[in-house]
Amino acid sequence: MTSGFSSLKILVTGASGFIGSHLSDRLAQENEMVLVDDFSVGPRSNLASLEGRPNVSIVTADVTDRDQMQELCAGVDTVFHLAISCLRTSLGNPRLSHDVNAGGTLSACAAAQAQGVRRFVYVSSSEVYGTAETTPMAETHPCRPTTVYGASKLAGELYALAYFKTYGMPALVVRPFNTYGPREPYAGARAEVIPRFLLQLEAGHAPVIYGDGSQTRDFTFVEDTVAGILGAAACDALVGDAVNVAYGHEVSIRRIAELLARIAGSDLEPVHENARPGDVMRHFADTEKARRLFGYQPKVDLETGLLRTADWLRQERLAGRTDAAAAGTPNW
Repeated sequence: MTSGFSSLKILVTGASGFIGSHLSDRLAQENEMVLVDDFSVGPRSNLASLEGRPNVSIVTADVTDRDQMQELCAGVDTVFHLAISCLRTSLGNPRLSHDVNAGGTLSACAAAQAQGVRRFVYVSSSEVYGTAETTPMAETHPCRPTTVYGASKLAGELYALAYFKTYGMPALVVRPFNTYGPREPYAGARAEVIPRFLLQLEAGHAPVIYGDGSQTRDFTFVEDTVAGILGAAACDALVGDAVNVAYGHEVSIRRIAELLARIAGSDLEPVHENARPGDVMRHFADTEKARRLFGYQPKVDLETGLLRTADWLRQERLAGRTDAAAAGTPNW
């Protein structure tokens, strides 16, 4: 059984995205799946292993379309809502971030409530906190987002919890910290820092750090993030509440560059450019609540996760899916 999810009808929005596709892979082992995406962020190839399976329907849809979402929610037991417009996109197009992240969540909540969905799982982001004021960051840490992306994700949280308080829809919020691993976006505006550094190093270029590199993140391997989402979703005590999912350690961006240079066999030193607008300086999660309520325990240490990510990215390049320098600078 997959963390209490078996023989259910489950809808996943943002299903072809990085985290969404891994979550869908896990849930499709024992459930009927409705996988929803507009494929503007995650490629359909992320769902290749699920194409044609009799228990899986892959639907092209816009989460902001309430009528379409209501049709898709018919007969659904659980909704995992992951559809987003990403952080770097929000820097140049804040309205899109609002429309998808806040408006799309309101649409999904309305559809789920109208169809009597028995659990609504909103997958939020550590960006709702902004920069750490105290560490480790528990769920009670103030939410002071520094970007429209973070603000729109926080609005989505408030909508989901308001649907619980107002209408009794059993909603809960999961806040993953920085997830990395296979299928992580590596090109263009959506390129994340770990695959971007790897692409640059393997192309013989110095990794580009925006800012001084002292900013920290709590990097969590995607398998551990998915395990946390599933554990939280099955936990009755979390209905109407929020929980962190993270590795539980902080590491600087400068240190990530050093570790990846070692993996790539490179002696190139990072170069620095202007800091990204609205960048948070410190993230370090308190995961005690997840451990206490559903036994969450991440299993993949940072160096193992980075090696697995590097192996995957090399395979992707061998398949001719990207140019070595595709990430570019800057990527927003």
